[in-house]
Amino acid sequence: MSDLAKKIICALFVLAGGIFGYNFFPGLKAFTRLDLFLQQRWLIPVVSLIIGGLFGIILFYLSYSKLSYIGRKIVTFFLKIPAQKILSGVVGLIIGLIIANLLAYSLSFIPYVGNYLPIILNVTLGILGIILGLHKRDETVGFYKKNIEKLKKRDKSLHYQLKVLDTSVIIDGRIADITQTDFLEGKLIIPRFVLNELQAIADSSEPLKRNRGRRGLDILNKINKIQSNKIKIINRDYPELKTVDTKLIKLAKELDAKVLTNDYNLNKLAQLENVTVLNINDLANALKSIILPGEELVTQIIKEGKESGQGLAYLDDGTMIVIEDGINNIGEKVKVTVTSILQTPAGRMIFGRIKERLSKKYPENNSVKKTKSNFNKR
Repeated sequence: MSDLAKKIICALFVLAGGIFGYNFFPGLKAFTRLDLFLQQRWLIPVVSLIIGGLFGIILFYLSYSKLSYIGRKIVTFFLKIPAQKILSGVVGLIIGLIIANLLAYSLSFIPYVGNYLPIILNVTLGILGIILGLHKRDETVGFYKKNIEKLKKRDKSLHYQLKVLDTSVIIDGRIADITQTDFLEGKLIIPRFVLNELQAIADSSEPLKRNRGRRGLDILNKINKIQSNKIKIINRDYPELKTVDTKLIKLAKELDAKVLTNDYNLNKLAQLENVTVLNINDLANALKSIILPGEELVTQIIKEGKESGQGLAYLDDGTMIVIEDGINNIGEKVKVTVTSILQTPAGRMIFGRIKERLSKKYPENNSVKKTKSNFNKR
């Protein structure tokens, strides 16, 4: 036992002895004939307190070794008990005492035994609660685990921030592929005014606009088929606001949501309003393969570049390759050595020079020429 624990227990013994002396020894004044105590009545409780405290100190030192041994045994016993058992026992005890105290008031009115029944009831139901709690430990722990898991799932689902889709990202179509991969968490919010704008575009007299609007509606149906619980349509509108972009930003603020778009102007406006934006174009650029100077690429030169002598080619992800002196190899498949990479707001540009020609220009014309020459020889 540590010195601090020893001092605390000694103080408790002194306090208990003093309280006992204060309450017990004044009753002996009837048996004393000392005039001092009879005249000075305040001395009786003081002396009683001192005598009781001394008695507590003597009792402490007499029982100290035994108390230390019992204390160590009790601590060792409780340390061996699993925490689940202690928790179950405490829960059972609390429930038992609550039930006992609810019944105790009614039982206290019974004559003769009414004062004792609440005590008996508290002890009995308390012990019964501990026994039941220990025996039902597995069920209790299982119940707690299930409820905790439910709360975690609920908190997890609430944690995912909502995403408000604008018209441009719906028409773009890539949002359906992203949704299919399950990288987007949480619900996708489609405001009614965005649907109205899509419907107006789909009903346009211009064929290009009409096709774009119908494509947007088809994309929404595709997302809904992939995950029916992903899309949520909100009928909220703001007649006082004129443009769809300002309505989207106000809705995102009210819902504490992010705006999903590929519109450059909406992106800048949302940033000014401190609304988080998820730009599909930024995501596409981030997912492009990393190419370093010195690497070799196999590609086909498609057309002439802006500068003199340049040829242009494209990677599968749409990245443009500017090839030095590639104008004479348009239509050919070549191996290109990367010389430099330029990052622009519109995307990435790769510059390189031809290392090796892998196919000749218009090979079918050569075969025709060979056939004609063979025919002339005959």
